[in-house]
Amino acid sequence: MFQEQIINKLVEQKIITISPSKPYTYASGMLSPIYTDLRLTVSYPDLRDWIATDLADLIKKNYPDVTIIGGVATAGIPHAAWVAAKLALPMIYVRPEPKDHGKSRQIEGRFSANDKIVLIDDLITTGGSVLNAVKATKNEGGNVIGVASIFTYYLKDTKQNFAKAGVNFSPLLTYPELLKKEQEMNYISVKEYEALKTWHEDPWAWGEKFNH
Repeated sequence: MFQEQIINKLVEQKIITISPSKPYTYASGMLSPIYTDLRLTVSYPDLRDWIATDLADLIKKNYPDVTIIGGVATAGIPHAAWVAAKLALPMIYVRPEPKDHGKSRQIEGRFSANDKIVLIDDLITTGGSVLNAVKATKNEGGNVIGVASIFTYYLKDTKQNFAKAGVNFSPLLTYPELLKKEQEMNYISVKEYEALKTWHEDPWAWGEKFNH
């Protein structure tokens, strides 16, 4: 497993940045002490290979019956391709919406009802986009046995949404794991660690408290 190498690279290259004193504002209006731009991972050959290796191992362990790897457009597609290559499996990818021309496909690639599909996305916040991809695949007769991602904040909403949808979810790295490793590796202080942990427990309350 390359967890420490992955975290090091994500922090060093500012792909994941942490700023508890100057939080970021998400599109939802939520204030957050962490910002991730995992699309940048494709620019680093060593990092993307570590991620693909660990995702492939994770999928083999948690979804041993997988027969197809799927990428969630757009950020999940390259990682799905690298994982599919490592596992020597076919690949598909899922768009947010069907194409408005040609054959109006939402899913590219071939699969059957007998296939067992694992979808990959880069970042999962609440799970909305990837669960939409699961639904679209199922609507076209696909059997999605689970979802994998590089990173997730693993908020309460995330767990609830996956549980409600009845979809298995296996992230490579979670926010609590990232914090723990960053504190152990002296990227953040114990005080910062505690503040960051509080955000994860209740993001909206943390933002309100910060504003006051």
